[in-house]
Amino acid sequence: MSKYWGKNRLYSLLRPYVDHTARSCFASIEVEGTVPDDGRAVIFAPNHTNTLLDPLVLLQHFPRKPILFGARADIFRKPLAAKALHFLHMVPLARARDGRSSLEKNLEVFPVIKDELHNGNPFCLFPEGAHKLFHTLRPIRKGTPRLAFDNAATQPTCVVPVGLEYSDFLTFRGRCKMRFGEPIDVNEYMEAHKDELKSDQYWGFSDMLWKRMAGLINYIPEDENYEKRLDETMPIPPKPWWRIPLAVVAFPFFVAAAALALPMWLPAELICRYKIKDKAFSNSVRFLCKLFISPLALILWTVLAFCLLPALAAVGVLLYFLFSYTIFYDWLNLITWKHRQLS
Repeated sequence: MSKYWGKNRLYSLLRPYVDHTARSCFASIEVEGTVPDDGRAVIFAPNHTNTLLDPLVLLQHFPRKPILFGARADIFRKPLAAKALHFLHMVPLARARDGRSSLEKNLEVFPVIKDELHNGNPFCLFPEGAHKLFHTLRPIRKGTPRLAFDNAATQPTCVVPVGLEYSDFLTFRGRCKMRFGEPIDVNEYMEAHKDELKSDQYWGFSDMLWKRMAGLINYIPEDENYEKRLDETMPIPPKPWWRIPLAVVAFPFFVAAAALALPMWLPAELICRYKIKDKAFSNSVRFLCKLFISPLALILWTVLAFCLLPALAAVGVLLYFLFSYTIFYDWLNLITWKHRQLS
C-alpha cells in the first residue's frame, strides 16, 4: 500500500474541482468549533448519515491538506475500484460483520494510517461503522479506540468528535452544519485508565466519544416518538407567501437551466429512482453525476453554442450552464420546501 502523504500531482490538480463540486451540493455549509494545531496526531470521528457527502464536507474545511479516510473493506474487493479508492486517499477497514479473517487484515492497514499521522496529516474514520438516515447514533465500534491507543503509544494523539447535520438527507442543495467538538486527549485517557483491563478501556473510551458526538448533533433516540421529536426540534419553516410568486417569475430561468443541465440531472434522477436501493446514496449520486458529466456537457454546449449562436450569446449560454445544475435544484426546493431548520 502506497504512502499517501507523498506528493500526488494529479490528486492536487483535481482536488479544487472536486471541492468546488462538493460545495455546490449545498446552499450553505456552516462550521463551528476549531481543530487542534499543537503537534498532536489528529483522528476525526464524525457521525455518518449522508454517505459520500460526509467526507466531502469535512474536506471543505481543509482545502490544502490531504486527509486519509477509512472506508468499508468490501468496496475494495475489485482491483480497479481499490486502485481508484487508494488514489482518493481511502483505506479499507473491515467490520465485525466481515468476519474474523477480514478483521485481521486491519493490522496491515494500521501502519499505513500511523505513517500518515506521523507525517502531520489527519485520519478520519466513521466510528459507527455504517451510515443511517436518522438524527441518531449507532454504538461506537472498538476499532476507533484500538487505532487511537495504538498510535498514542508512539506519538501524542487526540480524537476530535465531529457532528454533521443536514437540513434534509434526500433533497439536493440543502444546508449543512459541521461542528468540531472538544478533542479527547488519548494519551491522557490511557494514563488515567492504565489499571483497567484493555476491554474496559476500549468501551470506556467509546462511551465517552459517543456522548461527545451526540452532543454535537440534534440527537433524537430512534423510537416510536422519533418523528414527533424531529418535528419539534427541527421543524420545517412555514412556507412564505412569496414562494409561489417567486417560483412563477423564475420559471423561465428554471426551464433554461433544466435544458442545459439535462445531461447531468436526468441520469442522476433515473439512477436515484430505479437503480439504488439505499436512498441514502441519492445526493451522492447527484454529486457524482455533476462531477463526471459536467465537463463532457460543457464541451457539448461549447460546440453547439459557438456553431449556432453569435460569439457573445454563446459565452452567455456557457456562463449560465455553469450555474444551471444548482438553479435547477434550487427552483425545485422552492416548490417542495422540505428543508428543516438546523439548530
